Amino acid sequence: MNATGIECMYRNYSHDIYRYILYLSRNHHIAEDLTQEVFFRAYKNKDQLDGKKMKAWLLRVAHNSYIDLLRKENRCITLENEYFHDCPCLETPESNMLAKETYGEFTSKLAILQPRQQQAVMLYDIHGYSYQESAQMMGISLSQFKIILYRARQKLKKMRETA
Repeated sequence: MNATGIECMYRNYSHDIYRYILYLSRNHHIAEDLTQEVFFRAYKNKDQLDGKKMKAWLLRVAHNSYIDLLRKENRCITLENEYFHDCPCLETPESNMLAKETYGEFTSKLAILQPRQQQAVMLYDIHGYSYQESAQMMGISLSQFKIILYRARQKLKKMRETA
């Protein structure tokens, strides 16, 4: 069967397929979507359609598509609005202000460090790169990177203790 045969089949049977799926689902949008799905499957299998009873085959595909949709919906969990009202909001104005203050303090302390130490802390602790990736970005050996990061952390720890 060629593409024009599929077009002809669509013209002849699309209304019947739509009504059948509408009867099953009782939803206009689902019926439209699944009708398109049925004819897409027919197009994909156009080489195997010759000699079959088209309408019966299309109705069978429509039924199977609807069953597939039901199975998919059963796997999804939908929660009512009350569920989301019980979830605490972690982002409050107070937490945002505290985070900004903490970040400001951190950046002021970070500015006191040597540039290579700043870079090491930023790459590993802030941006989350691995030791190896950070060392490569800085163009130094892994052991050198670990030493620089250790010394930077020690200075930051000492600054925090004296504050």
